[in-house]
Amino acid sequence: MWLIFLELWVEMTREQYILATQQNSLPRTENPQFYPVGIYGWRKRCLYFFVLLLLVTMIVNLAMTIWILKVMNFTVDGMGNLRVTKKGIRLEGISEFLLPLYVKEINSRKDSPLVLQSDRNVTVNARNHMGQLTGQLTVGADAVEAQCKRFEVRSSEGGRVLFSADEDEIVIGADRLKVTGTEGAVFGHSVETPHIRAEPSQDLKLESPTRSLVMEAPRGVQVNAAAGDLKATCRKELHLQSTEGEIFLNADTIRLGNLPVGSFSSSSPSSSAPRQTIYELCACPNGKLYLSPAGAGSTCQSSSNICLWS
Repeated sequence: MWLIFLELWVEMTREQYILATQQNSLPRTENPQFYPVGIYGWRKRCLYFFVLLLLVTMIVNLAMTIWILKVMNFTVDGMGNLRVTKKGIRLEGISEFLLPLYVKEINSRKDSPLVLQSDRNVTVNARNHMGQLTGQLTVGADAVEAQCKRFEVRSSEGGRVLFSADEDEIVIGADRLKVTGTEGAVFGHSVETPHIRAEPSQDLKLESPTRSLVMEAPRGVQVNAAAGDLKATCRKELHLQSTEGEIFLNADTIRLGNLPVGSFSSSSPSSSAPRQTIYELCACPNGKLYLSPAGAGSTCQSSSNICLWS
């Protein structure tokens, strides 16, 4: 607006100067004519109209600017819930991001948690200086997926690794691995562990429903029941084999039940003979054991017909 006034003043000054020089150069007459100086008629009305229009536009722009500042809550520190501090940008309340968000660090307030919410999924990507994807964490409706070279879970105290996984192995660094499922733990391949122990007052059961169960150790396998019985049950044959050593049975009482009992005819039969309670343990050439009624001498040879059945 000031530029318009300045242009009008310059134009008026120039016209006055031209008229003044023309009057000085012309010969004087008895009846001099005076010419009006300035803007008159429709030009003046157009000028007033444009000045009024410019003033209204300025008032409307000023009102809109004040309204926007009021609605958006612009202050010296920031805009609305967004505050600019020395450490960065502080955002309070619920915020919605329609485009990707690139930040170095996101922290919540000390007295409130940090919640990331999405209608579909939440994806966190990590890239290197060349823009290549190096890690990705996706929280979806059906699963939580992590794609990276190595995944680690550390404890809050000391930063000890509790769980780590990569392409070669999975390491569980907790003091105790507890499986609470009713079906237990299922392993598709071999398991290497120095110790398997059940909880107090609970039974430990190793089972293979359709195949065999193999326990191997190069320096020995020890099965110990400190306060109970040790039972080994099978449907067919139970083999105890030692390739280089011996099989040692150490107990106060050793019982072999359901052994076959051989019989032999005595040379002096008697109807009032006492009931046989003492037997002799015999062995066949193939290693089969059987019992034979004890006599004054060995009776294994007399009842060796059991070896023919095996």
